[in-house]
Amino acid sequence: MSLFLTSRRLRGGLTGVAVAAVVLTTAACGGTTRGEEEGSSSGGDAAGASADPDAEIPADLAIAFLPKQLNNPYFDVAAAGSERAAGEIDGEFSQVGPSEASASSQVSYINTLTQQGADVILTSANDPNAICSALDQARSGGASVVTFDSDTSPECRDVFINQATPEGIAEAQIDLMAEQIGGAGQVAILSATANATNQNTWIELMTEYAASEYPDLEIVATVYGDDEDEKSFQETQGLLQTYPELKGIISPTTVGISAAARYLSGSEYKGRVALTGLGTPNQMREYVQDGTVTAFALWNPEDLGYLAAYAGAALAAGQITGAEGETFTAGDLGEYEVGADGEIVLGEPTVFNADNIDDFDF
Repeated sequence: MSLFLTSRRLRGGLTGVAVAAVVLTTAACGGTTRGEEEGSSSGGDAAGASADPDAEIPADLAIAFLPKQLNNPYFDVAAAGSERAAGEIDGEFSQVGPSEASASSQVSYINTLTQQGADVILTSANDPNAICSALDQARSGGASVVTFDSDTSPECRDVFINQATPEGIAEAQIDLMAEQIGGAGQVAILSATANATNQNTWIELMTEYAASEYPDLEIVATVYGDDEDEKSFQETQGLLQTYPELKGIISPTTVGISAAARYLSGSEYKGRVALTGLGTPNQMREYVQDGTVTAFALWNPEDLGYLAAYAGAALAAGQITGAEGETFTAGDLGEYEVGADGEIVLGEPTVFNADNIDDFDF
């Protein structure tokens, strides 16, 4: 873990009235604010603060990337996007994280980043509440907190970068599965961890959408591979043994879908059981080319990390506070607007298949 040896930086773009207001009200999460220490305000605390869209981003922001777990190909790509953005704004990028995606495994890393004086923390939460106390302390200490991919409870962060609308992600996966199995039959879901906010939201919406649009498509089980390759592989095997009439598996996690594809490709179920979900083209290319997988979906995780870093910089500079309706520019991606509950949507998911998968390299 690299050390952020920077001193606390002044937040740009906050008016004197806003600064005073923030000092008086203190952050909703309690504790002291950076403004108390330096005459400025904690980033992203919309209460009492005013955004200045013309504020300049400080040149040496310490931007920390904390994924659900290290050595996860999806987050490796997202980290590359954040690092690229940090380079464009002359920031200091670092990545830390746990080896396992358990609920509380990120807490100690957040505490260390707070002690080191990170200006911006970008994180995908393994649990919506387990890291809230640590993030509260980080924000009280002056850090701007951006969640991406998987959110915390909204009061625990400044903004959330949503890869796409939950409805769009859920419907795309059900539509892809329905197309591959003729809209009828037993389908199982291979998820990541049981507490992952994004996974649970998508699963709930998928279930509702399937019941509404494809009444003959029956979701018979949801199992969890904990975003571990071997466990996901074994859960796939277990599903096929438990449900001999299974016609399809949806895995809304990059680790899960690749593990499931690897099992199917070497089994008697190849071509008999459909598989779709969320994966990266580089992970899934061989399984699309050998006929194990027809189509799957994902957004560009590099863009997700890139947008998260720019949002963090905008918060740290005071260009935005996280309030609905504020706008900022995210480098090559252009202008984005903060929505309700501090949510910023990257865009619609892309469907990958044999016709276009070689056009992508991530």
